[in-house]
Amino acid sequence: MKMRAAVLDAIGEVPKVREIDVAEPSGDEVLVKVAAAGICHSDLTAVTVGFGEPLPLVPGHEVAGEVVAVGPGVVGLAAGDHVVACEVEHCGYCTNCVRGRPQFCRNAASTHRAAADGPALSENGRSVHQMAHVGGFAEYMLVHRNVLARVPAEVPWDKAAVLGCAVATGAGAAINTAGVRVGDTVAVVGCGGVGLSAIQGAAIAGARRVIAVDINPAKTGLALKFGATHVVDASQADPVEAVKELAGGYGVDYALDTAGLPATEQQAYRMVAEGGTFLVVGIPRPGTRFDVDVLGDLMDLGRRGVAIRPVYMGSTNVKVDIGLYAELYLQGRFNLDDLVSGRVALGELDKGFELLRSGTVARAVITDFTR
Repeated sequence: MKMRAAVLDAIGEVPKVREIDVAEPSGDEVLVKVAAAGICHSDLTAVTVGFGEPLPLVPGHEVAGEVVAVGPGVVGLAAGDHVVACEVEHCGYCTNCVRGRPQFCRNAASTHRAAADGPALSENGRSVHQMAHVGGFAEYMLVHRNVLARVPAEVPWDKAAVLGCAVATGAGAAINTAGVRVGDTVAVVGCGGVGLSAIQGAAIAGARRVIAVDINPAKTGLALKFGATHVVDASQADPVEAVKELAGGYGVDYALDTAGLPATEQQAYRMVAEGGTFLVVGIPRPGTRFDVDVLGDLMDLGRRGVAIRPVYMGSTNVKVDIGLYAELYLQGRFNLDDLVSGRVALGELDKGFELLRSGTVARAVITDFTR
């Protein structure tokens, strides 16, 4: 079947919209008509720097749409279902999967399309690859059933799309990875889509203080709508000292860096009190280094026991967490309306990336695939 897709031919270029072929679903695959796709910083990094994925490539990994057809091995999904894609590939049967840790799946490659079935996407007989095996910047996506979660049809498409990455990663980092409990103190550095979701996750989990940190006053102001109890304008004050002061002078139990920059990572680490945890949430550029003085930092008497934890997609259990966030939204307990603040067409990716760079939107979403 022919479809329109944004195809990246070379790193550093803007993906070009053109017609390519998408295969019919086989095995455990599901064909989804894409209704909305969020534009994430990871998409921008994939286009400008690359993650080592083969080219040509269809970017996009934060997607919502309607099931069109399913392969013969698919159970639990049917044509007409509204679904959200989340890139946590998992087999469902390895030790980590059955322990509820699909982000550490040992057999993720088993969910990839069999070579004998030919490529999922192609152009003039040449394979076109899908970012994170999703490839959502297209009219359709062909993916394994395990990366899809069914959501209520009442959730608007643009709001549903952001559940798959911004919300799953941010809220999941606070709720699942950190395990924030009632009474904990939390600092979130960076108030983009992931950061705002982390703030909201910490608030829902019962944190007594949720401190939002950003250099953009508009974003720290927006953070208050997502549950932040305090904000720090990092362009006007030393964010480390400001956070420590707000957290009783010692620092916070959990500091989450969602910006993915060496400077913000160092700042977030320094905000943590003894026995606390620094979580690396934002995806840095390939090759980014984080320096730690093991004796002076990790073993210093005043900071003993500080842990460093990387976060992958918010430790998300796709089939459980995505539906939970959707239900909380419908109950009025999870803010998605203010998260989606820009909408573009498939052919306006350059505009979407510029909105992302400018910091004027929490999340821009592709909602028009006809132009």
